[in-house]
Amino acid sequence: MPKFYLEDFRPGDVAIYGPRRVTRAEIVSFAAEFDPQPMHMDEAAASATLLGGLAASGWHSCAILMRMIADGFILDSSSMGGPGVEQVRWLKPLRPDIDVRVRSAVLEVRRSASRPNVGFVKFRFELIDADDAVISEMVPTIMFGLRAPEAAA
Repeated sequence: MPKFYLEDFRPGDVAIYGPRRVTRAEIVSFAAEFDPQPMHMDEAAASATLLGGLAASGWHSCAILMRMIADGFILDSSSMGGPGVEQVRWLKPLRPDIDVRVRSAVLEVRRSASRPNVGFVKFRFELIDADDAVISEMVPTIMFGLRAPEAAA
Protein backbone atom coordinates (compact mmCIF):
# COMPACT_ATOMS: atom_id res chain seq x y z
CA MET A 1 0.00 0.00 0.00
CA PRO A 2 1.44 3.41 -0.94
CA LYS A 3 2.47 5.82 1.76
CA PHE A 4 1.79 9.04 -0.18
CA TYR A 5 -1.48 10.04 -1.83
CA LEU A 6 -2.77 13.33 -3.22
CA GLU A 7 -4.06 14.32 0.22
CA ASP A 8 -0.50 14.26 1.59
CA PHE A 9 0.72 17.18 -0.54
CA ARG A 10 0.12 20.85 0.32
CA PRO A 11 1.37 23.98 -1.43
CA GLY A 12 4.51 25.14 0.32
CA ASP A 13 5.66 21.67 1.42
CA VAL A 14 9.43 21.28 1.02
CA ALA A 15 11.47 18.07 1.20
CA ILE A 16 15.13 17.19 0.59
CA TYR A 17 16.32 13.92 -0.96
CA GLY A 18 19.86 12.62 -1.19
CA PRO A 19 22.76 13.07 -1.15
CA ARG A 20 24.16 11.25 -4.15
CA ARG A 21 27.76 11.40 -5.41
CA VAL A 22 28.13 12.09 -9.17
CA THR A 23 31.32 10.55 -10.53
CA ARG A 24 33.43 11.34 -13.57
CA ALA A 25 32.95 7.75 -14.80
CA GLU A 26 29.15 8.01 -14.79
CA ILE A 27 29.23 11.44 -16.47
CA VAL A 28 31.35 10.08 -19.32
CA SER A 29 29.36 6.83 -19.54
CA PHE A 30 26.00 8.65 -19.75
CA ALA A 31 27.40 11.05 -22.34
CA ALA A 32 28.84 8.25 -24.46
CA GLU A 33 25.42 6.60 -24.58
CA PHE A 34 23.04 9.56 -24.79
CA ASP A 35 24.76 12.95 -25.32
CA PRO A 36 28.22 12.45 -26.87
CA GLN A 37 29.24 16.09 -27.00
CA PRO A 38 32.92 16.81 -26.21
CA MET A 39 32.15 18.88 -23.07
CA HIS A 40 30.58 15.79 -21.50
CA MET A 41 33.23 13.27 -22.51
CA ASP A 42 36.70 14.79 -22.72
CA GLU A 43 38.30 17.12 -20.18
CA ALA A 44 40.67 18.80 -22.65
CA ALA A 45 37.87 19.47 -25.13
CA ALA A 46 35.55 20.57 -22.32
CA SER A 47 38.06 23.12 -21.04
CA ALA A 48 37.83 24.92 -24.38
CA THR A 49 34.03 25.35 -24.10
CA LEU A 50 31.90 27.87 -22.20
CA LEU A 51 31.61 25.25 -19.45
CA GLY A 52 35.35 25.53 -18.79
CA GLY A 53 35.71 21.88 -17.89
CA LEU A 54 34.05 18.49 -17.88
CA ALA A 55 30.36 18.66 -16.93
CA ALA A 56 27.44 16.26 -17.01
CA SER A 57 24.86 16.52 -19.75
CA GLY A 58 21.79 18.46 -18.70
CA TRP A 59 19.80 15.34 -19.55
CA HIS A 60 22.00 13.40 -17.14
CA SER A 61 21.14 15.87 -14.38
CA CYS A 62 17.44 15.29 -15.17
CA ALA A 63 17.93 11.51 -14.98
CA ILE A 64 19.74 11.83 -11.64
CA LEU A 65 16.97 14.07 -10.32
CA MET A 66 14.33 11.57 -11.46
CA ARG A 67 16.11 8.70 -9.73
CA MET A 68 16.42 10.67 -6.51
CA ILE A 69 12.72 11.60 -6.38
CA ALA A 70 11.75 8.04 -7.35
CA ASP A 71 13.77 6.70 -4.41
CA GLY A 72 12.68 9.60 -2.18
CA PHE A 73 8.91 9.29 -2.53
CA ILE A 74 7.51 8.40 -5.97
CA LEU A 75 8.02 4.63 -5.62
CA ASP A 76 6.17 4.76 -2.28
CA SER A 77 3.25 6.77 -3.61
CA SER A 78 0.08 6.48 -5.64
CA SER A 79 1.82 8.23 -8.55
CA MET A 80 0.28 7.60 -11.96
CA GLY A 81 2.95 9.41 -13.96
CA GLY A 82 2.48 12.89 -15.27
CA PRO A 83 1.08 14.85 -18.20
CA GLY A 84 4.30 16.77 -18.75
CA VAL A 85 7.08 19.03 -17.64
CA GLU A 86 6.46 22.75 -17.80
CA GLN A 87 10.08 23.82 -17.48
CA VAL A 88 13.62 22.45 -17.35
CA ARG A 89 16.56 24.77 -16.74
CA TRP A 90 20.26 24.05 -16.44
CA LEU A 91 21.73 26.81 -14.32
CA LYS A 92 25.19 25.60 -13.29
CA PRO A 93 27.49 22.87 -14.63
CA LEU A 94 27.24 19.55 -12.84
CA ARG A 95 30.89 18.68 -12.21
CA PRO A 96 32.41 15.28 -11.43
CA ASP A 97 32.87 14.06 -7.87
CA ILE A 98 30.37 16.28 -6.09
CA ASP A 99 27.43 15.36 -3.89
CA VAL A 100 24.01 16.54 -5.00
CA ARG A 101 20.60 16.61 -3.33
CA VAL A 102 17.10 17.34 -4.59
CA ARG A 103 14.99 20.06 -3.02
CA SER A 104 11.30 19.44 -3.74
CA ALA A 105 8.66 22.14 -3.32
CA VAL A 106 4.93 21.67 -3.85
CA LEU A 107 3.60 24.59 -5.89
CA GLU A 108 -0.01 23.57 -6.51
CA VAL A 109 -2.44 20.74 -5.70
CA ARG A 110 -5.73 20.20 -7.52
CA ARG A 111 -8.23 17.45 -8.06
CA SER A 112 -9.12 16.30 -11.54
CA ALA A 113 -12.36 17.75 -12.87
CA SER A 114 -13.05 14.66 -14.99
CA ARG A 115 -11.67 11.83 -12.81
CA PRO A 116 -12.68 12.09 -9.14
CA ASN A 117 -10.11 9.51 -7.99
CA VAL A 118 -7.12 11.43 -9.44
CA GLY A 119 -5.41 14.70 -8.63
CA PHE A 120 -2.43 16.71 -9.82
CA VAL A 121 0.55 18.08 -7.93
CA LYS A 122 2.79 20.68 -9.54
CA PHE A 123 6.32 20.58 -8.12
CA ARG A 124 9.55 22.51 -8.42
CA PHE A 125 12.48 20.10 -8.17
CA GLU A 126 15.95 21.60 -7.81
CA LEU A 127 19.17 19.62 -8.08
CA ILE A 128 21.45 21.37 -5.60
CA ASP A 129 25.09 21.09 -4.56
CA ALA A 130 26.60 21.10 -1.06
CA ASP A 131 26.38 24.92 -0.95
CA ASP A 132 22.66 24.85 -1.90
CA ALA A 133 23.47 26.33 -5.33
CA VAL A 134 20.89 25.24 -7.91
CA ILE A 135 22.43 23.16 -10.69
CA SER A 136 19.20 22.37 -12.52
CA GLU A 137 15.51 22.95 -12.03
CA MET A 138 12.45 21.06 -13.26
CA VAL A 139 8.76 22.01 -12.92
CA PRO A 140 6.56 18.97 -13.65
CA THR A 141 3.01 18.01 -12.78
CA ILE A 142 2.50 14.51 -11.39
CA MET A 143 -0.79 12.63 -11.09
CA PHE A 144 -1.61 10.90 -7.80
CA GLY A 145 -4.46 8.72 -6.66
CA LEU A 146 -6.55 9.77 -3.69
CA ARG A 147 -6.40 7.88 -0.40
CA ALA A 148 -10.19 8.10 -0.10
CA PRO A 149 -11.64 8.65 -3.60
CA GLU A 150 -15.20 8.10 -2.32
CA ALA A 151 -14.81 11.22 -0.13
CA ALA A 152 -14.00 13.25 -3.26
CA ALA A 153 -17.25 12.33 -5.01
